[in-house]
Amino acid sequence: MTNVLQRNCVRVSGVPDGRPVVFVHGFGCDQAMWRFVTPDFEVDHRVVLLDLVGSGSSDLSAYDEEKYSSLQGYAADVVEVCRELGLTDVVLVGHSVSAMIGVLAWQQAPEVFGALVMVGPNPRYVDDGDYVGGFSRTDIAGLLDSLDANHLGWSTQMAPVIMGNPDSPELAEELTNSFCRTDPDIARQFARVTFLSDNRADLPGITIPVLVLQCSEDVIAPEVVGRYVHERIPGSTFTQLEATGHVPHLSAPEETTAAIRRFLTG
Repeated sequence: MTNVLQRNCVRVSGVPDGRPVVFVHGFGCDQAMWRFVTPDFEVDHRVVLLDLVGSGSSDLSAYDEEKYSSLQGYAADVVEVCRELGLTDVVLVGHSVSAMIGVLAWQQAPEVFGALVMVGPNPRYVDDGDYVGGFSRTDIAGLLDSLDANHLGWSTQMAPVIMGNPDSPELAEELTNSFCRTDPDIARQFARVTFLSDNRADLPGITIPVLVLQCSEDVIAPEVVGRYVHERIPGSTFTQLEATGHVPHLSAPEETTAAIRRFLTG
C-alpha cells in the first residue's frame, strides 16, 4: 500500500473491472457505517471505502489543521485516493457533509467522477434570509459551544437525535460510540468546518448525474433542504426515502441500496 491509501485506511473489494463506487462517510463516522450497503454492490462493482483523515482508522498524524480548515482539503484527499487507484467514471456516494465533499472533489477532478449520490445533503446548515438550512445562527453557536465544553456529553446527547430511530436504540448507541472515538480536537474543528460551510453556489454548475436521497424526519438535513439541492442541480434525481433520521444506510440499508441501484441502472 502507498502512503495515500494508508492515510485514509482505504479498502477495496468487489469486481476489479466493475464500475467503481466510492463511499465517503459523514461527520463523526467511519467507513464501517456502510457495511450493510456495500455487499450488494460488491457483486458487480469495484467498491472503495475510506476514512476521512481524523476519522476511523485514518492516519491521525496526517491531520493538518490548515489543510482541513475547509472541505476542500477532504475533497483533495478523495481525488488523490481515486487517482492512486487509477479510477475513472467513479460513482461517489457521500453521506451528509461528504455529499458536498463529493461536489468539491468533482470540481477538482471532473475527469475522475461519473455520478454523485448525495445521502442527506445540506449545502448550508445555517438559515440565511429566505434560505432554510434547518438551524439558526444561535442553534449552531450553541451546538459548537456544547461540543467544545463536553465532547462526550455532546456525543451522547446528539447521536440519538441525528439517528432518529428511537425504536432501534442500538443504532444510536453505535453512532454515539463512533462520535466518542473521534479525537475531540479534530471533532471540534471538523464540526466548525461542516456546520459553518456554504456550498450553495457550487450546486448549479454540476454536470454529471446526481441522486439526492432524502430521509424522512431528518433534523440535520430537512426535506426542504434536500428539495433545494435537487432544484439547484440541473437534471438531478430526487428520491424521498421512507427511512427516518439522518443515517439511512444503517437504519434502512435495503431501501437505500435499492434507491441507488435504480439511479445507476435507470
